[in-house]
Amino acid sequence: MNLKAYFIFFLILAGIHSVKSQNSLSGKVTDVGNHTLLSKARITITDLHVSSQTDASGNYEFQNLPAASYEVQVSQPGYKTVSQTVTINGQTHADFELDKSATEIAEVVITGSSKATQIKKSPLPIVSINKEYLTTNLSTNIIDAIAKTPGVSAVTTGPNISKPYIRGLGFNRILTLYDGIRQEGQQWGDEHGIEVDDYGIDRVEVIKGPASLMYGSDALAGVVNLIPSPAGTPGKILSGSATTEYQTNNGMFGGSLFLSGNKNGFEYGARFSKKLAKDYKNSIDGRVFNTGFNETAANAFFGIHKKWGYSHLNLSMYDDLQEIPDGSRDSLSRQFTKQITELDDYRPIVSNGELNSYKINVIHQRVQHYRAFLKNSFFFGSSRLDANFAFQRSLRREYSHPEIPYQDTPGLYLRLNTFNYDVKYFLPEIDRWVVAIGANGMYQTNDVTQGTEFVIPSYNQFDLGSFITIKKDFDKLSLSGGIRYDYRRFRNDALYIKPNPVSGFDMPVYGADRDGADQPFLQYSTSFDGVTGSVGASYAVNKNFTVKANLARGYRAPNISEISANGVHPGTGFYQIGNDQFKPEFSNQADVGAIYTSRVVNAGASFFVNSIDNYIYNSRLLSASGADSLSVSGGQEYPTYKFQQGKVLLYGLEANLDLHIVKRLHFENSASLIYGDNKSFTGAERTDATKYVPLMPPFRYISELRYELGENSGIFEKAFVKLQLQYTAAQNRVYSYDNTETRTPGYTLINFGAGTSLNNKNGKNLFDIYILANNIFDTAYQDHLSRLKYFEQYSASPNGHLGVYNMGRNISIKLVKNF
Repeated sequence: MNLKAYFIFFLILAGIHSVKSQNSLSGKVTDVGNHTLLSKARITITDLHVSSQTDASGNYEFQNLPAASYEVQVSQPGYKTVSQTVTINGQTHADFELDKSATEIAEVVITGSSKATQIKKSPLPIVSINKEYLTTNLSTNIIDAIAKTPGVSAVTTGPNISKPYIRGLGFNRILTLYDGIRQEGQQWGDEHGIEVDDYGIDRVEVIKGPASLMYGSDALAGVVNLIPSPAGTPGKILSGSATTEYQTNNGMFGGSLFLSGNKNGFEYGARFSKKLAKDYKNSIDGRVFNTGFNETAANAFFGIHKKWGYSHLNLSMYDDLQEIPDGSRDSLSRQFTKQITELDDYRPIVSNGELNSYKINVIHQRVQHYRAFLKNSFFFGSSRLDANFAFQRSLRREYSHPEIPYQDTPGLYLRLNTFNYDVKYFLPEIDRWVVAIGANGMYQTNDVTQGTEFVIPSYNQFDLGSFITIKKDFDKLSLSGGIRYDYRRFRNDALYIKPNPVSGFDMPVYGADRDGADQPFLQYSTSFDGVTGSVGASYAVNKNFTVKANLARGYRAPNISEISANGVHPGTGFYQIGNDQFKPEFSNQADVGAIYTSRVVNAGASFFVNSIDNYIYNSRLLSASGADSLSVSGGQEYPTYKFQQGKVLLYGLEANLDLHIVKRLHFENSASLIYGDNKSFTGAERTDATKYVPLMPPFRYISELRYELGENSGIFEKAFVKLQLQYTAAQNRVYSYDNTETRTPGYTLINFGAGTSLNNKNGKNLFDIYILANNIFDTAYQDHLSRLKYFEQYSASPNGHLGVYNMGRNISIKLVKNF
């Protein structure tokens, strides 16, 4: 279906004959203490994808709404967010009162549930991260922005490459969504980030634990749902915002412009963003060569809202030029060196001019991602049908030939096409029983034949999953559960390669040319399936205290790299071997948690146990002499890694305690602890080197003291200043077998932030300004999940430091203008 057909489809829907009754929702929002009317309070009906703002008189209104029951959320900076269920039938009126309580209560979320629900009513452990948090915390990408959340971490390769980690699990065990649509862009790789514009994200919802019931394979560890900026206030033909930012450490310039309109049930908008950075620096390494990037992103959307439901079309583009570090250095000076020849027999030292240049080096990757998705919700009396479809194209090139113009010959070239589908039918709600049935999945093809280096074969796969979910709300008790079946059909192609007679690089050959060719990949096909389910409950002991518990079984089919890898990935520097006999992973997880909220205290704790069968992990291979097992590719030798499969047990605790004894003073604390027991080894094989699970985040504690300087104080509004302590303990529980993983010392970082809205003498907002600083004392540290920690070619160093260190002091100046 082309773009013209989409608009014809919208016009047909818009022309559906309306019935005589008009369904609307209106009311006012007031301060519960002094009963003053509140302007600019945001009212959101999440299930309908619509929001509005109160006017100067505190009034709001929605028109042409489908008749149904919805969770309506009302929020205003400086007030406690409230939500309640409202049944809309005809002209409906609902007033809201907001409290200037310093604590926050659970927000309404859409992730992991058949319909929008409050976090405190969901048995799943869910975290909602709002736009205010994303704006007032310094980060270098969207995954880095959420990595301080208890239980959430990130595997990084420098400031612009981060992959989410939830409770010790990552990569294809976490499903990343963009507005509910699964993100597909070579998700198995650890040397590139998530292809999403962080300026365009309005909020993030994170499920911690198996969410395979709603999403299928790859949601075994959890879900990260990146929700983009919504359309502007209803009735406004044009509104928007502009953001500009500068970060001192890597000289990053960033900016974004967002324009939107929302009139008579039609909404539209567009965003353009740009980021440009040179190499980052720290006190040990100086500037780290080849960590700069040049990122461009854009998106546009169009939607229609009527009493029959809504339909949204979203188009997005992401284009990132990202340098590829390898950590090579001079053995005495520890200065970085660079590859300049194909044989790589001589490496000169990188000059200061190159380290401080914004020009992208010839050794780099280019990641392009294009997406078109259509979200629809149709109401039929008391029932509803959601039908969502998406097409994604990911082009990923890694340029590893320094003597060849990079645009001519990429080393790795992966072309991934994905069609996603997701259909849900909500049966009529009877006595607060909510039942939904659905099916979702994808068809995917990946072509690798346009490069000169081949770590995986070309393949295609088809996923189909069907499920049923049931939810029931009593006065204090909320129950939910369901069951799901998944099927994946997988086929990879055979590949024959020969040296190109002109360039000398390997190239695919076909037909009679296969004679005498190497065959790194055989043709292979298989299928995987699995049954998953969950059951959970949330019980409100009183208005302040809620307890919840959930049991879930997760499923994940092996990814292409784990099955078929056989070669050197240019972005990793080692030779990877897969295993086509792998079975799917299955997890059984139990969660128990509690939430307490009052005017002065917001506290919560969650304990989990997760047993995973057929767990796949990577292990370094050694020779009989104890040295690295080396594999030869392209005339060079590389250390060899091979995927293994076994059983692991993960368990841990997350907790937060926020105190607001003084109204404007916020004292917020959070901690997370995760243990990984590798049960793959027994008897004499189980040693200190093998008994732990690789890549387990260490204990982490974050404490923040934030003071709000006042409200409505003329020129300055919503001003704040904060100081944050981030303590990360040493990680000595490592999978050190065959030198796969090494211990990491602990460290403490101190961060700072301040910001305010600036108004003119008439009280009209001019712009918002933020000054944020991370690691203000320039502490030298290595994060345990940093891949750069292992970028070291020597066994000893003149300065006593091995591997590459994380970013040093970084100060950001950010300006935001809303109009």
